[in-house]
Amino acid sequence: MNLKSDADLVERYGSPLYVYDLDRAVAARDDLLASLPEGTIVYFSFKANPHPGIAEALRRGADSSCKAEISSAGELVAALTAGFDPLDILYTGPGKTSEEVEAAVEAGVRVFSVESVGDLRRVGHAALSQGATASCLLRVNSSGPGATTSIRMTGTPSQFGFDSETLPDLMPELRSVPGTRLSGMHLFSLSNAKDEDSLIAELTHTITAAAKVRDSTGLVPELLDLGGGFASPYLTPGKRPLYGGLRAALEEILDSHFPSWRQGSPRIAAESGRYLVGDCGRLLCTVTNVKESRGIRFVILDAGINVLGGMSGLGRLLPVSVALDGDENGRGSAVANLVGPLCTPGDILGRNVAVPDLRPGDLVTIPNAGAYGMTASLVMFLGRPAPMEITLRRDEVISASRVICTRMQT
Repeated sequence: MNLKSDADLVERYGSPLYVYDLDRAVAARDDLLASLPEGTIVYFSFKANPHPGIAEALRRGADSSCKAEISSAGELVAALTAGFDPLDILYTGPGKTSEEVEAAVEAGVRVFSVESVGDLRRVGHAALSQGATASCLLRVNSSGPGATTSIRMTGTPSQFGFDSETLPDLMPELRSVPGTRLSGMHLFSLSNAKDEDSLIAELTHTITAAAKVRDSTGLVPELLDLGGGFASPYLTPGKRPLYGGLRAALEEILDSHFPSWRQGSPRIAAESGRYLVGDCGRLLCTVTNVKESRGIRFVILDAGINVLGGMSGLGRLLPVSVALDGDENGRGSAVANLVGPLCTPGDILGRNVAVPDLRPGDLVTIPNAGAYGMTASLVMFLGRPAPMEITLRRDEVISASRVICTRMQT
């Protein structure tokens, strides 16, 4: 069905409503592959948005260069539903349970990132019980970051990965775990680099750190996962960056430290969630009320932290920006706190946000909401219904679905 406007979409599917443009997701995938060294595998991080329709669009037409990175049984189901070959799935995460790993191995997953001796033994036990061998990447918590970012994933005490300085002494034990073979390294040091120079510096540090681990442990990686850090605007206007200088910079450092990478030894991989799907999504919602309280204007929406990035309530992801749908002539502007409908003062989407002169009943759009939106939210809180999610291709509605909160249905 081809609908003409966001208002048409809301009239048919309700508000709040997530709208995902699959063509934009595919364009982001192609841009990212073009900015990375030739032959790089890009793992789509399902944590950003596990919608199977988006994942299927990323998988198709990518010449097997786009694979799935998951960290839960639910994401495994989503990846399989999207048509990913289990052999193309990388299972990660510091808290894998025995049941989760067994289900993944039974489904055919054979590549795992492991973060501790216990994690490796758990994977090995599951593989042995099903007559399989798991290929395991050692996740490395390297020392000395190469850049700064809002979310650092390495260089400090962490639940993620082996501290790099401990690996030489651990290698005899790691190599002896039944049901596993050590096939590479996984390094992931930051999220959402502030600019291309910072991203290049961080990935240069990552490649250098991987070479040091190889030299100190004798582990020659078949697969080297460099992690991510690729940026995209979040819930505010803006365009995702194009990394024009990244490919050449990474090829140069790889040539220096892993000269046989061009022959496929090791194969190079990277991960992305935010960059691949951030700008493919927007959230349509409706103003339910506008009020003043002691000199501050509050715009109350029908979408709160139960619908949009529950971490916003912790102050981590503010501010959110909105645009008035169909406001071609403009209504002037105001400053307001954007809040949701929930019975908690933590239901804040943005403080002191510049907004149009909004009125009850107005339909507004929150842009760049394709990543860490609905599935990073407190969807069960207060039992409000989850929003509909629709996918578009060339402005035609391809699918419409709603996440069901099972406890509320029983």
